[in-house]
Amino acid sequence: MTQKIWSWNVNGLRAVMKKDFLATIERENPDILGLQETKLQEHQIPEEMAELSQYQQFWSHALRKGYSGTALLSKEKPLSFNSTFGVEEFDTEGRINIAEYETFILFNIYFPNGGQGDERLAYKLRFYDKALEIMELTRRKGKLVLVAGDYNTAHKEIDLARPKENEDVTGFLPIERAWLDKIVEYGWVDTFRHFDKSAEQYSWWSYRAGARPRNIGWRIDYFFVNSEGLGRVKNAGIRQDIMGSDHCLVFVEIEV
Repeated sequence: MTQKIWSWNVNGLRAVMKKDFLATIERENPDILGLQETKLQEHQIPEEMAELSQYQQFWSHALRKGYSGTALLSKEKPLSFNSTFGVEEFDTEGRINIAEYETFILFNIYFPNGGQGDERLAYKLRFYDKALEIMELTRRKGKLVLVAGDYNTAHKEIDLARPKENEDVTGFLPIERAWLDKIVEYGWVDTFRHFDKSAEQYSWWSYRAGARPRNIGWRIDYFFVNSEGLGRVKNAGIRQDIMGSDHCLVFVEIEV
């Protein structure tokens, strides 16, 4: 038996609801769906979400209005759900969902953007380090661990259309990419690259200058898996055909 798990930065849930979001979910029927950048408070959750009655719904909201936010939709009720790292500076932006199931653990994370100056870049790097610490602690439980979400960094030159032009741009800075190198060294595997080595496979495109039609994009949305659980990942990919956001969704299929 396999389960299909999605990760999608919707860049505003209320906006994507107007772009066939519900119809897409009903048609594609993922078992679990992690959303990032929902950009709403609890009282702003669209009433139409109740139509997805087949899913348990878990939400994490930022204190700041119209900012960040994550959600997890799951057909199977997890054994536990957590929306914090236990560190105040990270726990107030609604970036974290951690769900434990019988045979696996799923992180759905909206990692910070390093833009807006050195202070925010430093915050992003601290968040990265805390995330890895918790990933490693979680790994000790002996289960398959999946870390899904918008990582806000392209790892290698193959992961963006114009690497040379973006060497000094946050999202492709050496210090950001070094953290992705580090998690690989720790034995975490980029599931998409495990199955697909091809170039020009991106998950985010700027809204400017028709970047998406021309495929001038970045691959910044990932599913990483602990190496000891890799054998249960049967497929991974990017659904560039699904519209509605400046990101497209990424997915894995796992054996359960």
